[in-house]
Amino acid sequence: MSHRAEYIWIDGTTPTAKLRSKTRILSDWDNLPRWGFDGSSTGQAEGHASDRVLQPVFSCPDPIRGGDNLLVLCEVLATDLSPHESNSRARLTPVAERFAKQQPLFGIEQEYTLFKGARPLGFPEGGYPAPQGGYYCGVGAEEVFGREIVEQHLEYCLAAGLGISGINAEVMPGQWEFQVGPLSPLDVADQLWIARWLLHRTAEQFGVRVSLDAKPVPGDWNGAGAHTNFSTRAMREGYDPIITACEALGTGGRPLEHVSSYGVGIESRLTGLHETAPWDAYSYGVSDRGASVRIPWQVEVDKKGYIEDRRPNANVDPYVVTRLITETCCTALERALQA
Repeated sequence: MSHRAEYIWIDGTTPTAKLRSKTRILSDWDNLPRWGFDGSSTGQAEGHASDRVLQPVFSCPDPIRGGDNLLVLCEVLATDLSPHESNSRARLTPVAERFAKQQPLFGIEQEYTLFKGARPLGFPEGGYPAPQGGYYCGVGAEEVFGREIVEQHLEYCLAAGLGISGINAEVMPGQWEFQVGPLSPLDVADQLWIARWLLHRTAEQFGVRVSLDAKPVPGDWNGAGAHTNFSTRAMREGYDPIITACEALGTGGRPLEHVSSYGVGIESRLTGLHETAPWDAYSYGVSDRGASVRIPWQVEVDKKGYIEDRRPNANVDPYVVTRLITETCCTALERALQA
């Protein structure tokens, strides 16, 4: 019996990578084979040596085609089977393995904006909708736009077995959010990329475009982020590690290192307005959505839990953000334990 496997990978488009995919017909699922593609068409090779290799790393049921068909997420390799320079997953793997004993977990809140033509859903032609206020978690045709797309995407993610933990309408018309996790660094990043692919495919069916731009509409409108929640076993058991992690993220050159890798256009979003901290200033605080890193109020009450890094853009590479946070916080927690 023949099955369809949709091989999905992250390309070499700069400054923000795109998702690509193509279909392979296979007779069984026992071993998903490597496959090739034309890297000169994806920003990952020159024409005179264009072959690149797709290495399957994660698979799940294909909820669009149904049946026994699969979605197959792949790393990109060179023909000598070394990781391609665009392969950020390969740089996360050794960091995740090094700190696995600390049991790091992530939950990523993926914001996005739905566009019809040049306008977000809910924006009238030649003007603007009512100011922000009623759209966040709103109900009703005057407050919410694109719910049918969002609900279909949720159904697909659940049918694929992804760790989706929620959805909600966001502050600007046509803007939504879904959450993935809590999961390990590799799992949360793999599943977020698959969920993004499913989001683009879902919107495609409705003739709508998905934007992950950091500031999809200029002016007095919220940007789009990927708030990243993080904890380790020690943080889930005590409050001192919470503070250690927050302090580590603000030490030395860490704030600039992180912000410069948290997605394109971050200066347009992290302005100090619209529930953000300025991109060039680091801060943390309890229940403070104007801080770089928020400690939820319940975490302070319980004296254990997690932190939320509010700086990553919607267009951030989840392999990069999980690597940076894991390396920064787990190194500090490891040193604190040895002190």
